[in-house]
Order: sequence, then C-alpha cells, then structure tokens
Amino acid sequence: MKTTRNDIRNIAIIAHVDHGKTTLVDGMLKQAKVFRDANAAAGAGERILDSNALERERGITILAKNTAVTWNNTKINIVDTPGHADFGGEVERVLNMVDGALLLIDAVEGPMPQTRFVLRKALALGLRVIVVINKIDRPHAQLDEALNDTFDLFIELGATDEQAEFPVVYAIGLEGRAGYSADTLTGDLTPLFETIVKYVPAPEIDPDTPARLLVTTLDYDNFKGQIAVGRLRSGTLRKGQTAVRIQPNGHRMTGRIEYLFTFHNLARQEVSEVSAGDIVALAGFDQVYISDTLGAPEITEGLPPISVEEPTVRMTFGVNTSPFAGKEGKTGLGTSRRLRERLFNEVRQNVALRVADGDQPDRFVVSGRGELHLGILIETMRREGYEFEVSKPEVIFHTDEDSGEMLEPVEDVHIEVADDSTGVVFEMMGARRGDMLDMYSENGTTYITYRAPTRFLLGLQSQFMRATSGMGQLHTLFYDYLPLVQALPPHRQFGSLVADQSGVTTAYALVGLQQRGTFFVDPGTDVYEGMVVGEHIRPEDLSMNITRAKHLTNFRAKPSETTAGLIPPRRMSLDDFIEFMDDDELLEVTPESLRLRKRILNTELRMKTEKAKRKLVEA
Repeated sequence: MKTTRNDIRNIAIIAHVDHGKTTLVDGMLKQAKVFRDANAAAGAGERILDSNALERERGITILAKNTAVTWNNTKINIVDTPGHADFGGEVERVLNMVDGALLLIDAVEGPMPQTRFVLRKALALGLRVIVVINKIDRPHAQLDEALNDTFDLFIELGATDEQAEFPVVYAIGLEGRAGYSADTLTGDLTPLFETIVKYVPAPEIDPDTPARLLVTTLDYDNFKGQIAVGRLRSGTLRKGQTAVRIQPNGHRMTGRIEYLFTFHNLARQEVSEVSAGDIVALAGFDQVYISDTLGAPEITEGLPPISVEEPTVRMTFGVNTSPFAGKEGKTGLGTSRRLRERLFNEVRQNVALRVADGDQPDRFVVSGRGELHLGILIETMRREGYEFEVSKPEVIFHTDEDSGEMLEPVEDVHIEVADDSTGVVFEMMGARRGDMLDMYSENGTTYITYRAPTRFLLGLQSQFMRATSGMGQLHTLFYDYLPLVQALPPHRQFGSLVADQSGVTTAYALVGLQQRGTFFVDPGTDVYEGMVVGEHIRPEDLSMNITRAKHLTNFRAKPSETTAGLIPPRRMSLDDFIEFMDDDELLEVTPESLRLRKRILNTELRMKTEKAKRKLVEA
C-alpha cells in the first residue's frame, strides 16, 4: 500500500549555464546554518559545491552533486546540476531521483538555449517545476518579459496544465534573498523554502514491498570502496544486510551492504537504516555501474535503466609516441593497459561517454557530447598524471535504417552580439552552412538563431570570440540527425610552423623567423622534429629550423639579434589546441605540457606523403 512521506522533499536545480544555480544552493546552505561562519564558508568568489578544481577555474558546474538541508523539520534533498549542454548526461541521469525542480531564469537574459534542454527533460519526467526569477537586482532586468518568455517555453515544450501553472519566486541568489514578488523581497530565502515544501510533491513510497534502488551516481572512497548513490524507491535497507545487484541485462550478483549513508548538509552521514523516499549512498559491492538496481534478495526484476542521448563527437586517444614520451607523466601511467583501464572506468560514472577499442592495440575511440565534454576528460586525466595523445575531434555519422541515407548531427546555434558585429556573424555562419531561423534586435544587442551541421561548427568558439572581440555569446544545442550536407567544412585558414629538427629553441632563430607567423614557444624550449611551434601566415605548412644559434664572433651583437626584437608567443590552452588542430596533427598531453605535433614526424617523409596525396587528388 502506497503512502506519502511528508518529512522529505527531493528537488533538482536546473538552469542555463551561469544563471546562478550553485550560488543559490550556497544561500540555502547558509540559511540552514550549515556553517558557523557563513561569510567564510567559501573562498573569495568561490562556490561551496564547486569542489572540483576544474569547476573553480572555469566557473561552471561539471558534475551533479548531492546535498541536503533541514528547514522546519522537513529534509530537502538538493541536486545541483550542470547547465552546459555538453554535460547533459549528468542532468538526465539525476533527474529520476527527484520529484520537483527549481528552474532558475536570469532576470536580464530570460530563458536561454540550455534552459530549453534541461526543462524539456524535467517536463518529460513529469516533475513539478518552480520558476525562480534570479538576479533581479541587475541593471536592465526585465521581469515581466522573462516570466512571459518562460511561460511560452513551457507551452512550446508540451507542459501539462498542472505544470504550466507553475509557482514563481523572485530572488537575488548572491545575497540569499527571495520573495513572492520583486517588490517584497525578504532578508532571507524563507519564501523559497516555503514554496518548495508547498508545491513539490512529497515522495510516494511503498514501505511494505522489497527495497529497490536505481544507481544514478557513483563515487569512490579509498577505505570504503565503490559507493553507489540513488533514491530508495520502496522498502527499507539496513546496514549489514544481504542485497542483490541486478544489471540492465538481467545478470544477478549477491553482496552485502557494508556502509549506508544519507546526505546531510555538505557531508554523507552514516546511518544504520534508511526508508523509501530518501536519496541514499551505500557501499559493499566490489563493482557497481550506473543503471544497476540494488535491493532486497527477493526482488526478481530491476528498475528501468537510465537512457541518455547518444554522443555526437569523438576523438582517438592513444599512447604517447613522441620523442619526449615518458619524461613528464607519472611512472606507469603512459602504457596502453593503464590508459585503457582509465578510459573504461570513466564510462562507469559518465553515462554520456562511450569508449571503444581502436584499430590499433594502443588506440581508443572516445565519444562524447561535444568538444568541451571531451576536453574536460582530457584535462582531468592530465592532472591525474597520465600522458597520451589525442586526435582532432570528428562528428559521428548515422545511417538511416529505412532509406540507408547517411545522417549527421545538426545543432541549433544561439548567438548574441552587438548590433555592429552582425556582419561578421553572417559571414561566419554562411560559410558554415548555417540556416537562419530567427533574428531580432533589442537594446543594442542582436539575437540570432541558426541551424547548422555539427561538422561545420567544430572550432567555431574561439574564432567567434576573436571576431567579436570577446563581446559576443555563442551557445549550441543538439537538434537532431539530418541528411548529410554535401559540402566540406571550412578548412583552417592558416598552416602550421613545424620544427624540422630536434633541439632547444634560440632567440636568434625566433627573431629571424617571426615574420613567418606567430610562435607558440619561448626561447629555451625543447622541441623535436615534426613538432608544431606556431601558426604560419599562409595556408600551407612551413618547416623551419628554430634551434639555429648565432656563430660566435668578437663583434658585439646588434639589438635586433637579441630578444629585444622578439614578439611574445601566443599562449595556447587545451581548448585552443583542440580547435586549432588539423587532420594530420596530434596533441601530445602530459601533466606538464601540451605539444602539437604532426602525425608523421620526419620532415622528408611527411613532404613525400603530402606530394603523393596532391598527385592522387589531381588525378
């Protein structure tokens, strides 16, 4: 017999990237008196839940996280989710744990591309959505427009009548204040807590049926081992009891629950028993995977597994084959066995990722939701001490089962630029086969929506930022797989400057060659033959000797022959290298360095291969 557990609420916080989700959670934690000193709870400008080093550096949420606060004897389990579409897999897998969602809308920007993505997922699961108009203290805040656009979005995404009658709360998340109207903000978030308790349904449970839990998140503890996180759907679990693990394919394994936790404030709290309706964590099974069902030994069937959208972009990861291999990574982490083990372990907790063995024993094909999704994995592995090499990203094609026609991923591109920068956007998107869907101008800013193949959008972000002097915004959202566009994407405009011999770069050589392009390296940098050291001013590649030293004489050197005339190199980040990389190049990734290199390092052999390709094309 099903009953309602009124002492608990399970909610997720969803929004477009940078609309204030994590900041609002900080305010809720502080009001619940999680900290003795709320002002010192986080470092200067840092969010409490953004504990990952990459999240703090990039200012975005990458991993979904669980926390819980108690307000007026009601426990509120909170799941903070990413806002970027590349991490949509994180959103999709945790929404099944909750009964409601807080949808944050920026009072100035209104609903944005990723707002549509996360709201569509929440509505499809039948969640009760509370709209929070956030940042209402910003200049040019348009509260009525933001609310009306949000209502239109609900209707457009097929919300039910009950879902469309959503409650609205106005807030300034950074100050921890909220109100039922913009003019009646209180000194804290009490209106938000009251709205959550009133409108988010309490979990319906069946305490008399055997316990069942769907694993939605994985964690690891050096002492307790693999930890599975999920919402207990029915029954009761006790520490020390025998439990069964059922995989999506029906395979059963028996184990024992060694540790049992619930979430309280910022930590896991060990308990001896948990009841249905709560979000719990447990340990004891040697191996657990997302979408596994854990429960009482008498259950015979698992819960429906989590399904997420398929990846659209892939890269090849391989063992580092450069002359500098083994010099900078941790000992033992550069082998194919360790690399393969690390990548396949990532799939266990990153459900939107796919890993497959490549055509060579030391090559692995890694597929993800976008360049950022794969870039975060590369940076994470790099910081763990791995060294490896990756290829240029490429899109994943599908074949239509009925017609046999080749299909490719297509994305909606949402652009915001100043009115006087629209010309360069038209030119850029026209070259990338973008079809304009909508355009309007407001307060000196033009908003444009395009639909373009993903294949043509790879590497667009950095070019767009340069073309708009960093003042524009570009967001992409996967639309669908459509028939292949019979055209080639725009090729990189400039070629590479390539070192033609190994050695150490000298200021003398760099000064003499800097008219050929822009360098990525300083004087005194170790280079090897075939390493890309800069960007050429012409479309073709150019091999050069940047290790040449000046012959010693008794004459004093001219100022032009020293570093006085040397232009500082361009500092390239991981994202810059991924976007700059060409088809015939690989990126060498180590904990200390990022080096771009040609696939064929030998200059003479590379030139012969390119010449043979040109002859083949001409023929």
